[in-house]
Amino acid sequence: MANSKTATLTFRIDPNLKEALRVAARAEHRSIANMIEVLIRGYCEQRGIAIPDSEAENKSGERS
Repeated sequence: MANSKTATLTFRIDPNLKEALRVAARAEHRSIANMIEVLIRGYCEQRGIAIPDSEAENKSGERS
C-alpha cells in the first residue's frame, strides 16, 4: 500500500474535531495524516466506493 508519490491536502477543521482526531490517532499509534487516510478508506469501503490502485495506474502509464 506504500505509494512513492503522495498528494497534499489542506483544509480547515473545527478545533474540537481536530482534537478528537488527534486523540483517536494517538490511541491507535498513528499520525493524524495516517488516521485521516484510514478513515477515508473505511468510509469508501462501507459505501462501495472503489479506490484505484496507484501501482496499477502507474504501470499502465497513467499518472496518479
